[in-house]
Amino acid sequence: MRLIKYTHACVRLEDNDRVLLIDPGTWAEPEAFAGVDDVLVTHEHADHVDVEALKRAKKANPALKVYTHAALAAELQEVDAQAVAAGDTFTAAGFAVKVVGGLHAEIYEGLPGCPNVGFIVEGNVYHPGDSYFVPDEEVETLLVPASGPWMSLRGSLDFARAVKPARAIGIHEAMLSELGLGNFGRWMEMKGQTGFSMLSPGESVSL
Repeated sequence: MRLIKYTHACVRLEDNDRVLLIDPGTWAEPEAFAGVDDVLVTHEHADHVDVEALKRAKKANPALKVYTHAALAAELQEVDAQAVAAGDTFTAAGFAVKVVGGLHAEIYEGLPGCPNVGFIVEGNVYHPGDSYFVPDEEVETLLVPASGPWMSLRGSLDFARAVKPARAIGIHEAMLSELGLGNFGRWMEMKGQTGFSMLSPGESVSL
């Protein structure tokens, strides 16, 4: 399986002719959608879902389906969105997917208070969306958030230590400068207790 990182929370998984896209928000590059079979969306914030881009992808591939939590799926029927919830398992783009979590991490005074589902793909890659939810099962590759109003460096380090992946790859990084990205990476390497990498947009790694 090949993982391709795009800007911020967007990740593309490829395996032979199977192509799955996760959290293609408004900052994601258009090429992330090329040839995509299905899409997973953790929650409704624009940095995780670009509705107009999904409509274009659906037009290019009428068989494409979008999987997300029920409240957002109800708003995305134009792109054949399917409602999923924590505990569900299903197949998207030929990949086995398990849904975990359920709530967006708190920013302040209970906000935003919206649903957020995480996805574990092939028992290998875990995309938590905007959450530090720790799943029961082991995962090989953790996509760990690097920036955002709801998170902290301490929180991301504790998250990586709790999940105990073989490797961690930084996501949700668009709000950091190069200096901030370097600082986050150094702390992850020192204290994350796992191998860590931060991929540039368009950069890929074999899993």
